Amino acid sequence: MLTLTDSRFARSPSVFGRRDFLRVGSLCGLTLPGLLAAKAQAAPLKNAYRNKSVVFLFLQGGPPQIETFDPKLGVTDDIRSCTGEIPTNVPGVWFGGTFPKLAQRADRLAVVRSFASGQGGHNQIPILTGNHPSGAAMGAMCARGTGAFNMETGVPMHTVIIPEAVQPDLKLGQPTGTFGLPGIESRVAGAGNLGNVYKGFVRNGSPEQLGNFSLKLPADRFADRFQLLGQLDELRRRLDQTGELDGVSEIERQAHDLLLRGVGDAFDLSQEDPKTIARYDTSHLFNMADYHEGGKYFLYQGKKKLVDQLRWTNLLGKEMLLARRLCEAGCGFVTVVDSSWDFHGGGANNPGTPVGMKTLGAQVDHAVAAFLDDLDARGLSDDILLVITGEMGRTPKKSGADGGTNHHGSLTPLLLAGGGLKMGQAIGSSDRIGARPASKPYGPENLLATVLHTLFDAAEIRIKPDIVSTEVANTILNGQPIEELF
Repeated sequence: MLTLTDSRFARSPSVFGRRDFLRVGSLCGLTLPGLLAAKAQAAPLKNAYRNKSVVFLFLQGGPPQIETFDPKLGVTDDIRSCTGEIPTNVPGVWFGGTFPKLAQRADRLAVVRSFASGQGGHNQIPILTGNHPSGAAMGAMCARGTGAFNMETGVPMHTVIIPEAVQPDLKLGQPTGTFGLPGIESRVAGAGNLGNVYKGFVRNGSPEQLGNFSLKLPADRFADRFQLLGQLDELRRRLDQTGELDGVSEIERQAHDLLLRGVGDAFDLSQEDPKTIARYDTSHLFNMADYHEGGKYFLYQGKKKLVDQLRWTNLLGKEMLLARRLCEAGCGFVTVVDSSWDFHGGGANNPGTPVGMKTLGAQVDHAVAAFLDDLDARGLSDDILLVITGEMGRTPKKSGADGGTNHHGSLTPLLLAGGGLKMGQAIGSSDRIGARPASKPYGPENLLATVLHTLFDAAEIRIKPDIVSTEVANTILNGQPIEELF
């Protein structure tokens, strides 16, 4: 029997149930005991949720502020951007030299130059959670407010995209624990004490994964993802041909669609125009095999293995395309993980800044430019907020022949685009060498408030705070967003 149940509405009327959400046995029949009955109960939320989405491009490892969006002129060579500088189409605003495409689109961007994560190590929790006491990633917090699944499409409202989502057969090596897949699944997709139902769905390429939304369903229920998908397709055809759904309620019909369409279609790039895929594609920018085990750039001075390059891929463009597709399918928060931006150099598990920026930096420039142009062409720029940042920045001063930099928590790159916010500006400033804020400082809690104020109508929640969970309502009403964006 395949059933979809709704066991948690007694505790929270705005979200789908977790327990037994998907129960697969024989697939001989299909029962739908009131899965979408809570839709009417959740109606007040429609007045508060703006039907917008967030794409959070997480540059895991600590991108350098000097080489990204705050280069410094008139400083010594060991501080000046090692990839040069380029003027943008916003007067007086310059970007690092590997971002010519984003420089041409700076009027659609906002850079916050006085933002700092406050963490000088690889502690990703502050930036991912916005320092929220729940310990939940921002995506989980947003899903707590909207419900864990989109009631129209069945897409999880909190989703994490990694390279394996684009290329399921991709076999990446094991970097240090900071950048490994288990850490991504526990931290980037984490829900803290909000509960596992709000954990991010990580499409990890494993053959047994159908879309259990990281809910840890027994493995024997999804032993063969491809066989199950085939059975579901056969079921869909049978229902269409026999008219078995003709007499059911609209709620039951939507529940069928929720399972049979849902997240699978959103992850299917074959449905895209090949020309669109080509515009996003970043695979031509570098050969990722060169940086993996056995590749020509994997060893430092012929000896030290640069193991943190093992999750470097040239698939970011298609990952961003998947993010757009998920947003169109109704996902509220998509995190795209790009790893690893840890540019110590000197053979310390990773390369220096010039190598890192000419590969990963150039890839971000291409992928994000394609994403922005695509949103603009589709009329989605105001509906999707793009956030780009990392868990920290880098020390301004480069050292060694390969231009290595160290961890730096006093200033962190932050770029935003779209969402209906005020673009075409550089907010705040850093000191002369790009080490610390020189104007009003902003931190992770301000970024979280900005995200929530973009997704939810604070005025509506102020009038009716009980239409979202207490955690979300309190964070919206008490949080201080980055004021220049509103």
